[in-house]
Amino acid sequence: KFPTAAVTPSAYITSFLIHCRIMRPDDANIAGNVHGGTILKMIEEAGAIISTRHCNSQSGEHCVAALARVERTDFLSPMCIGEVAHVSAEITYTSKHSVEVQVNVLSENILTGAKRVTNRATLWYVPLSLKNVDKVLEVPPIQYAWKELEEDGKKRYEEQKLERLVTKQRNGDIIFPVFNPEPYTVGYSQSSLIHLVGPSDCTLHGFVHGGVTMKLMDEVAGIVAARHCKTNIVTASVDAINFHEKIKKGCVITISGRMTFTSNKSMEIEVFVDADPFVDEPKERYRAVSAFFTYVSLSKEGKPVPVPQLVETEDEKRRFEDGKGRYLQTKAKRQVQMQPLTQQ
Repeated sequence: KFPTAAVTPSAYITSFLIHCRIMRPDDANIAGNVHGGTILKMIEEAGAIISTRHCNSQSGEHCVAALARVERTDFLSPMCIGEVAHVSAEITYTSKHSVEVQVNVLSENILTGAKRVTNRATLWYVPLSLKNVDKVLEVPPIQYAWKELEEDGKKRYEEQKLERLVTKQRNGDIIFPVFNPEPYTVGYSQSSLIHLVGPSDCTLHGFVHGGVTMKLMDEVAGIVAARHCKTNIVTASVDAINFHEKIKKGCVITISGRMTFTSNKSMEIEVFVDADPFVDEPKERYRAVSAFFTYVSLSKEGKPVPVPQLVETEDEKRRFEDGKGRYLQTKAKRQVQMQPLTQQ
């Protein structure tokens, strides 16, 4: 469980949420476990509910919380069909215009009562006015049990702001089709999906749910990974999903993915979402979302197997080295996190 940030009972009601749902056969991926995109969608729904509730907890202009960023999300253990997903969300930091929500996902075997943590994620939301969705409102502050919690939250806030800026500067990249590509090259596995945004994809205010977008991105990244490996694959983690602009109902979105890095056991896939506003919008095509997904290759028995190494051209070597840097950085962070556990 994450440390509780709010200290008063009334504040705690708005800053903590538990949601649960049984996993059905239509939630499964081809490996038979729950689709990673389904879990991402549940995580985002919990975050949207708790942050919207908190931002409307004081009198003033009503608003809806819009997803701005998902920090690195780890898939610690696969969830099985028939298990119950318990999604707990807690507000851990607020700045003047944003809310940090930390989410845990546990799976429960309702036959045995056994539970295990399957996912952890951190999400950032901004409150948008219901009268004018381009207007960002102020967030009611939360109370902290310790001063250190607020200081740590502020540090995380500044770090994600800087990372979002770096991502925006990289957003000029475009994925072009490749004709007759060689096996195990970037062009061989890159994939795209085109989707018309309908009412069922949107909030009551006509903008796409962040969870819907994330699920589509996970599907495209999964296709890229499966094309490269020719095996079953599973989502291992998501390295920061950045939502740059809102996507309106009636837009046609193109979700494109390409391989950027392979280690012995994992693959990194970069995914873009570009939006074409066709209905009542003179706006040109724009980059709406970007992210990196990490997948692992599985045997028919569900065991990790080696990943075929990516064959890069000269132009692709820079992206490969960038991906290698992210991979080594993540590996180092995991080793630091594991040290306290091994010392117990």
